[in-house]
Amino acid sequence: MKAKGSNAERQLVEMFWEKGYAAIRVAGSGSSRFPCPDVLASNGQKTFAVEAKATKTNYQYFRKDQIEQLINFSQTFNSEPILAVKFSTKWYFFYLTNLSITKNGEYAIKKKDAEEISISFEELIS
Repeated sequence: MKAKGSNAERQLVEMFWEKGYAAIRVAGSGSSRFPCPDVLASNGQKTFAVEAKATKTNYQYFRKDQIEQLINFSQTFNSEPILAVKFSTKWYFFYLTNLSITKNGEYAIKKKDAEEISISFEELIS
């Protein structure tokens, strides 16, 4: 499970580099006592803090604490918080304002809704 997520993060880093962004995976993201995203990317004008997930199911949840940490980090780092979900083989990118929040305070993304509420990678970086 962890390898799948790490590989997905590496793929995101490569996607950013191919488009002229410097990008890195953040070691220890998710297990650090400090808030940190999975991937940081910047071209000097735009900076993104990305929380990434990869799944073969038809839905993905982001815990409330993950979202809070992403927001806190992004505010301090002056970056844009982005959620990225790889459903099977296709990436979807989300602004936090486009997502619904469950009763538990989690962000839920259904694969069937992803086409409508996501932005493409090209839209994100343009």
